[in-house]
Amino acid sequence: MKDKSFRQIPLQKSSKRGTLGPVENLEQYVPSDWWRKIFDSFYIKTDSDVVGDDNITKAEVSKILEKLGMETSISKDVMILDLCCGQGRHALELARRGFIFVEGLDRSHYLIERAKKQAKKEGLPVKFREGDARKIPYKSDQFDVVMILGNSFGYFESDEDDKRVLKEVFRVLKPDGKVVIDITDGEYMRQNFQPRSWEWIDKKSIVCRERSLSSDSKRIISREVIIHSEKGILVDRFYAERLYSTDEIKEMLEEIGFTEIDIERIQGLSTRGQDLGMMERRFFITAKANKSWTKTNGHSSTLKNIVVILGDPKKKDPIKPGGTFDEDDIYTINKLKEALNEIKEYNFYYVSDHDKLIDTLREIKNKGKVDLVLNLCDEGFGNDPTKELHIPALLETLGIPYTGAGPQCLSFCYDKSLVRGIAKEMGIPVPPAFFIKPSDIIYEIPFSFPAIVKPNFGDSSFGITAKSVVYSVEELTAQISEVRNKFGYEKPILVEKFLPGKDLTLGIIGNPPSDYIVLPIGEEDYTDLPEGLPRICGYEAKWLPDSPYWNLRTIKAELPDEVERIIIECSLKLFERLGCRDYARFDWRLDEEGNPYLLEVNPNPGWCWDGHLSKLCSLVEISYSQMLALIIKAAEKRLKLYQQPEILV
Repeated sequence: MKDKSFRQIPLQKSSKRGTLGPVENLEQYVPSDWWRKIFDSFYIKTDSDVVGDDNITKAEVSKILEKLGMETSISKDVMILDLCCGQGRHALELARRGFIFVEGLDRSHYLIERAKKQAKKEGLPVKFREGDARKIPYKSDQFDVVMILGNSFGYFESDEDDKRVLKEVFRVLKPDGKVVIDITDGEYMRQNFQPRSWEWIDKKSIVCRERSLSSDSKRIISREVIIHSEKGILVDRFYAERLYSTDEIKEMLEEIGFTEIDIERIQGLSTRGQDLGMMERRFFITAKANKSWTKTNGHSSTLKNIVVILGDPKKKDPIKPGGTFDEDDIYTINKLKEALNEIKEYNFYYVSDHDKLIDTLREIKNKGKVDLVLNLCDEGFGNDPTKELHIPALLETLGIPYTGAGPQCLSFCYDKSLVRGIAKEMGIPVPPAFFIKPSDIIYEIPFSFPAIVKPNFGDSSFGITAKSVVYSVEELTAQISEVRNKFGYEKPILVEKFLPGKDLTLGIIGNPPSDYIVLPIGEEDYTDLPEGLPRICGYEAKWLPDSPYWNLRTIKAELPDEVERIIIECSLKLFERLGCRDYARFDWRLDEEGNPYLLEVNPNPGWCWDGHLSKLCSLVEISYSQMLALIIKAAEKRLKLYQQPEILV
């Protein structure tokens, strides 16, 4: 950034604004913490020729990506922290280019709020927060890249505070993570600063600057006076920034532990073509954090590396409304990241670029950077729901251990009719139903209405809406046509007798028969649903915020002991028979007499913070973060990766 260490001079209470007038020693007017309050609307205006120029920002981001080699196979999945981010211009530009794990931190409340508004306006997945760069509010070994751009380094009165910033950067970087620093060329500025300058910043405002070296020649002391043609003097403030030579900054980085330090001189640009100040000649520095993973508190072993596989936000997704990842999906991913960050025993990498997924996994496997994959890609490979099983198949081919069900289990449970057949073979009750093939024109209904129409293949309630509950042959025919035409579903359809009793779900975390948790049976609460709508938790409840189904609650079910026993015992049997692993969810419904019937089996059920599994966990005060940790630990114990204590809640 430009010269920014300002001191706000109190103005007189009269209509006439004041200034100190001529001063002999600029340095004596610089507060030690000038940086706390000066980044305001005046800063945006005086530096707009640089910080407000989108073309300059784009060029700088392109330079960063080039220097860091971000065209590699995992480039879009890296965790990036824009430290001292200001109004977030670089972080936002990275998000525009497809990076989804970008965060910004800055001390200025004004600039952070401005950044948040812009991110919301554009629907960009950047998280901004306030904080001090000397004590970065993130855990160790979290980021792949930390950026300190726009000459935002060297504000503090002591160079020891500057060193604290770099130590914190080193701490939050993963091993071999990169830091990028854009800083003024100290030696050049020491010899070539302009003692006085002025420039118009708009049609009615002018900024006048004075500069001098500090008494020890280690800082540039600057003063800015902003004058309005009608309002007079608006501000008179002082600031200071430390001047580092290439040798000094390199020595500091090496002392902290950075290696492969690369320093390149760059020339600043200005749309006004006038005084660039500290932005005129700068260093562009990159360096690598030469470190091992941080030790776990109280343990001698290093942290385990977990790769989290997600759906690809750049690709179409036929299940989601509009067919794409939207703001709610990005919010859900960020909630996941926050919850995983609370688990101190692991380092998490995030992978979502499916075009490069095979190369990425092979690369991290060969480099020994993965102990376990947390497979949360329920969208399927390439966001194709029929290819959900392809992800674990790929992991097994590469010999990488992973959480959750294997390919065969996912294939079985994707076929609702197949699960019904297995359940009936095991003596587990299922509702009466019949199967309609795409070629069927005539079919018989072996039970009385009402019935519910479901696509036989699929999950996430795809194709199941309020219209799916039908009460006549005409409605049944119309709904079959709706599923075929509106949802583009040309595969077999399952028609079940609709049961009017309680809508229930049971979750299991762990691996029967010995190490597992049975969560309380949850019941969908339809109390607030308008009369006339069928009591189902379908597509509207999961995907459409404007639907009357959106605010359904899950409550703890009150059931007779015998009904609860049947549901738990049958679910445990199905868990083992179908090959579920680590966690699963089972949907049940009661008939008019209170008898339980199995509806569906969900291996690798929805992992999101507001999903059914998380809601069931909350009934016994298991937090979202704890739920994820239990799933990971269940997989570790099943795979015998290393000794784990018993799962206790």
